[in-house]
Amino acid sequence: MRTAGDSEQAVARGWTRPPQNVPELRPAAVAALYRQLRKSLEDGKNEPDAADFYYGECEMRRHDGTRPWSERALLGAYWGLSGYGLRAGRAAGWLVATMVATVALMMLWGLPADDPKPVTTGRQSGQDITLITDSPDPLNPAGPLDERVTMERFEKSLRVVVNSVVFRSSGQDLTTFGTYTEMLSRITEPVLLGLAVLTIRNRVKR
Repeated sequence: MRTAGDSEQAVARGWTRPPQNVPELRPAAVAALYRQLRKSLEDGKNEPDAADFYYGECEMRRHDGTRPWSERALLGAYWGLSGYGLRAGRAAGWLVATMVATVALMMLWGLPADDPKPVTTGRQSGQDITLITDSPDPLNPAGPLDERVTMERFEKSLRVVVNSVVFRSSGQDLTTFGTYTEMLSRITEPVLLGLAVLTIRNRVKR
């Protein structure tokens, strides 16, 4: 069987041109066949081959122009991030790349120039003393970018990123840019970690 358009692209991709009497199938029909084959293999406890048909089924759904664009976009993102939960290296690569990018952003713009020092002021009225402790707002780093790349700032940035992966706050003082970067990383990086764990589980399960 062949999908529509295969005959035109077969030679360009290096495949043998299919016979003329082979019926052309739309992606939706191929997806249905893959789904049936996957179910039969899963019922027979043949999960490795069933996973291959699952990948093919998702591919046909992603290329099916009759499906809503939102569904195809979601499938495209799922394919790009983890290969439909079957490509462990792809998911881990995205996680590492995101962590490296977040560390770089934190070192260059996310960490303040200096850690704000709490300031305590007091007022005495008779026998009573009132003490008030304030923390100044973090100051944005200044100067050339290369001067901001230090081991101290790297260690602090790495601590922020590692805590973000496990959906925790590092407690580190950050600039406004760094605060929003940490918030974004606390959403994206745990998702990527979950996809990486899922793909590894699927690989071990297979």
